[in-house]
Amino acid sequence: MIKLRTKRSVGLFARGVSLAAAAACVGFVAPAAAAWEPSKPVEFVVPAGTGGGADQMARLIQGIIVKHKLMKESMVVVNKSGGAGAEGFLDVKGASGDANKIIITLSNLFTTPMATGVPFNWKEMTPVTMMALDQFVLWVNAETPYKTAKDYIAAVKAAGPSKMKMGGTGSKQEDQIITVGLEKATGTKFIYVPFKGGGEVAVQLVGKHIDSTVNNPIEAVAQWRAGKLRPLCVFDDQRMPYKEKVTDTMSWNDIPTCKESGVPTDYVMLRGIFMAPGVTPEQVAYYNDLMKKVRDTPDWKEFMEKGAFNTTSLSGAEYRKWLEGAEANHKQLMTEAGFMAK
Repeated sequence: MIKLRTKRSVGLFARGVSLAAAAACVGFVAPAAAAWEPSKPVEFVVPAGTGGGADQMARLIQGIIVKHKLMKESMVVVNKSGGAGAEGFLDVKGASGDANKIIITLSNLFTTPMATGVPFNWKEMTPVTMMALDQFVLWVNAETPYKTAKDYIAAVKAAGPSKMKMGGTGSKQEDQIITVGLEKATGTKFIYVPFKGGGEVAVQLVGKHIDSTVNNPIEAVAQWRAGKLRPLCVFDDQRMPYKEKVTDTMSWNDIPTCKESGVPTDYVMLRGIFMAPGVTPEQVAYYNDLMKKVRDTPDWKEFMEKGAFNTTSLSGAEYRKWLEGAEANHKQLMTEAGFMAK
């Protein structure tokens, strides 16, 4: 006997099929696409020599990533300091789309192309995040009689123009810009002696081959703690906040600002992360997240205090806006110092 479906029974049947299909769809979940991560060892470029502030920070970041297992692939730090860092910047600029390469930047990001005319601008890389801002301190050998910046500047004036030697990293870069600013603010004139990195600068001052430096805190803290160097003032508009004693008698906070010492000059330096051009937002987000994890570790916080860093961190539009302002400021400083490429 053949059963005929009525309109109602056909409708119920169709609804049943639809509901069954819907239930099947709900039960089936397509596998989510895995988030991007490096597919081979990451090259971490340092556009400066070994031992300096950028090199130390890059190697610390590498160590933290390994210690806390923050990344599956390994990270290899490579120093490319040729041409005042131009070698490193041009390498990353030319690696378009390569997300397995990052670079740590300092203010030679701005000064090197301005001073040399090398065909590079920071906008030709991809900004990721600001890790911190670095301070500069006026240092002298601890065996000298100078107790304050005012004492030292008076001695420089008494010695006469171009008699005292100021050591620094590179030519027409941050250290020399600060030196020119110091000269203009105080009416002095130094012989500026360039070296490859801040570590070498500190060693030269310990050996009394130069009379002073404007090294970053992290580049001279070991020699200060050992009683070999003496800090006179910090080139910022406020004292460093760290109050734990570094030596038996002094903390970073005990160092007066140069303005307090009658030397109205200030300057802070970028420590930031960039990638090559042509990378995807997802790849940028990966490194942004990675560096945030680094900054959240106790190791990083200890390093920030040890090196007396300004712990400001920025990313995205805020980071780009800061970079644009810093570029304009450096152009003005470089022009006033006569350091712009002809």
